[in-house]
Amino acid sequence: MSAMTLSVAAHAECPADWFNIDSRVVGDSVEIHADNVRDVPITITLQVWAKHLSTDRPKTVTDTVPPNESQLFMILEETEQDEKPHYDFDCEWTIGSIDAAHDEDLLYRLPYETGRSYRVLQGYGSRLSHTGREQYTVDFKMTEGTPVHAARGGIVARTEEAHSEGCWKSGCGKYANFIVIVHDDWTTGEYYHLQKDGVLVAVGDRVVAGQKIGLSGNTGNSTMPHLHFGVYRAARWGKYQSIPVQFSSIDGIVSKPRRGGLYQAVSMSSANSRVEIEDLSRSLH
Repeated sequence: MSAMTLSVAAHAECPADWFNIDSRVVGDSVEIHADNVRDVPITITLQVWAKHLSTDRPKTVTDTVPPNESQLFMILEETEQDEKPHYDFDCEWTIGSIDAAHDEDLLYRLPYETGRSYRVLQGYGSRLSHTGREQYTVDFKMTEGTPVHAARGGIVARTEEAHSEGCWKSGCGKYANFIVIVHDDWTTGEYYHLQKDGVLVAVGDRVVAGQKIGLSGNTGNSTMPHLHFGVYRAARWGKYQSIPVQFSSIDGIVSKPRRGGLYQAVSMSSANSRVEIEDLSRSLH
């Protein structure tokens, strides 16, 4: 195994400030580990190209690495003693867990101040852009600078607030300002199109539902000021899938936000009290 050439070249898709892909020679084999250096889970797809080597798993593997942990992804073994073995790799990644188990009965706050109402521009399944991975996301019409509040508590995993441009053409997405929060079930709550310098929290902060976290804007892939909100589960190849959630409002539970809907935000204590009363009423009947 001493003749093995270990690939240690830097890969742009594998950012060292998030995780390290580490090769460790153990006897006559090489173990490939992913070391998560952050306080949030990361889902990594690792693709390996190997010559004169066998792998103990398929050569493309997707796993979630827990916060600040190291995880074994693959073991390589020499197949021909007289040949020089070699391997290289590539990876894609995203925040959150591919196996996140979301409670369908969980209530979320509307992502704005208690007592305020904002009209829905796009709800679940809206044909303009809320299909596929974005099927269960919501766009709320907000003027720039409107306070954005956390729909659910968690740890701030990633933020961006440097951009000022909004447009609707290929490549505009890179100009989006945003906040990504990892929930306790390892789904993510994501708030997009914030204004420049519109992030009011820092990476690593633990926020609670209802806390003011940002200011809405019109950045990224956007044609008018609004807030895009969605809850996501990580997927293969650095992708993700939105999942349906329920919101509490002054008029009760909103399970399918509709285009044109106007929903007034309530505090979680008020929402929970209402649910308890409704559950008691149903049990009595």
